[in-house]
Amino acid sequence: MRLGEKQEIFIQNVGRLIAFAYAHGYRLRGGQLLRSLSEANANAEKKVGIKNSLHLIALAIDFNLFKDGKFLTRSEDHRQLGEYWKGLHPLNRWGGDFKSRPDGNHYSMEHEGVQ
Repeated sequence: MRLGEKQEIFIQNVGRLIAFAYAHGYRLRGGQLLRSLSEANANAEKKVGIKNSLHLIALAIDFNLFKDGKFLTRSEDHRQLGEYWKGLHPLNRWGGDFKSRPDGNHYSMEHEGVQ
């Protein structure tokens, strides 16, 4: 599948995720969708990201999650959304499943082996 096709599926799934979140009492505030190469390199240097981040190609998004007016910061707080996200497409990945550094607010679509 070409990158452009994946980006279209990804953004459709983001819309579904947003609707699901609101239907379940969550509120979202936008995090990062696109990231510059210099930012990705800086994040990798600080060990808070990777150089070949899917944010570089618009196949990852971060959300700030709220419920009942409270900012939810733990990866586990995103589990319901993460499980729903993974069920939308076989290439969808949720950062809460990352082994070395869980990143629950991160939702992505695998591309060329990068999650």
